[in-house]
Amino acid sequence: MGPNHALSSTGVPVSHPTHSNQSKPTDQAPPGTGKPTPADLRRWRQYLADERAEAAVYRDLAQNRDGEERDILLALAEAEGRHEAHWLQLLGEHAGKPRPASFRSQLLGFLARHFGSVFVLALAQRAEGRSPYAKDPNATDAMAADEQIHEEVVRGLATRGRNRLAGTFRAAVFGANDGLVSNLSLVVGMAASGVASGVVLLSGIAGLLAGAMSMAAGEFVSVRSQRELLAATRPTQITLAAAPNLDLEHNELLLVYLARGMSREAAEHRVAERMGLLNCDCDPSLSLQPELPETEDEHEAVGTAWGAALSSFCFFASGAVVPILPFLFGLTGVPALAVAGVLVGLALLVTGGIVGLLSGTSPLSRGLRQLAIGLGAAAVTYVLGLAFGTVVG
Repeated sequence: MGPNHALSSTGVPVSHPTHSNQSKPTDQAPPGTGKPTPADLRRWRQYLADERAEAAVYRDLAQNRDGEERDILLALAEAEGRHEAHWLQLLGEHAGKPRPASFRSQLLGFLARHFGSVFVLALAQRAEGRSPYAKDPNATDAMAADEQIHEEVVRGLATRGRNRLAGTFRAAVFGANDGLVSNLSLVVGMAASGVASGVVLLSGIAGLLAGAMSMAAGEFVSVRSQRELLAATRPTQITLAAAPNLDLEHNELLLVYLARGMSREAAEHRVAERMGLLNCDCDPSLSLQPELPETEDEHEAVGTAWGAALSSFCFFASGAVVPILPFLFGLTGVPALAVAGVLVGLALLVTGGIVGLLSGTSPLSRGLRQLAIGLGAAAVTYVLGLAFGTVVG
């Protein structure tokens, strides 16, 4: 650990850059700034409130974690506390009463206290990445660097949560969006062809059931096939049972280890161990653990075929029911299509926003992307429905 690093109270290394290489000292405002203006004081008070709120967010998140993750979150809170002290020192007697944190910081705090999920870390990642300290003359270089590093730290923590829900999240978003877009396209296409509203409703219900069953069957086959492929590639215990009876002059056990990707030297060493020719582990670097079944990684768990099928059915159905809601409640014609389009648009914005939050990108841009894709597909189907209705009519 270098001279510019120390251990925080949580045991996590914290960097303290030397002041000699910085354009701004870390313990006072830049020289020559003079008396702070009212705008400066307002900005500093806002920074102070946000630093306090962000430190509280990390402490709240730490309460729901243990081990290394807890230590990292507490170290982040400690760093935010150092930033808080900086703004307190600049404000001095002008600190006044604590002012409310920004809406973003308050939202993070609420989510951290009541949920403590990966969504909070994803939002915190964006917040750290948008810190104004790099352009603020009253923030130190160390503080700006801290915020940049904090973004990467929070990104790492959020990645762990993203990995844990990657499979379920993929199925949920894919199933719901598929239901929204495909059934809206079916409904508007049928309506544009000129058929009665009752036929449109029946078509939508049929599309919901057919699509949900298709998704469920597809997921069942996919997961079952994947599990069968994994089972077929997992090493068996046959080497333990067959080794004593192998011909030493034509030892096929060597081929087993070569086929598994070992070097010839390592394979020969392993064969000698299996055949009992070595009674010591003379070169541990060439050895492997006995061929025991590998423990399943929770981040890569395949899941059960029935569970995947049921979840896909439900996710698709939850999306596919939205476009037919207006028809279920008695609306017909253009008003029903308009309401269906609005409902589906809102749902697409929500699902796209969730994708944006979890990926650490803009929820608005991801929501608008989902909206454009979904309504674009429906518009194309509507035009085709009009053309089909004209030809048939």
